[in-house]
Amino acid sequence: MTAPELRWRTLETRVGLDALPDFHRAFLAWRGVEGVADMPLRRVGQRVEAELNRMVLQSLTRKEDDDWALIPGALEGFEAAAPFLPDAPEGLPV
Repeated sequence: MTAPELRWRTLETRVGLDALPDFHRAFLAWRGVEGVADMPLRRVGQRVEAELNRMVLQSLTRKEDDDWALIPGALEGFEAAAPFLPDAPEGLPV
């Protein structure tokens, strides 16, 4: 049985609105984007989408409408995501 796909918007919902800016900054830092701490919030959102689109080019995600379907292992090493990933053993490895 294959694991259900995790979608980026679902992950953001799990993180919650209050914690989302810090989560986005952590994601950008994990992706190697510099100057994240001083970046205006609107720019952070733009860069998150740009990085997700880069992940599409790297075959780590698939763009579907206004969302991204993450392949298993796409967030490997992104520790800030670990508490929000599915608990099932078939969830994305971190």
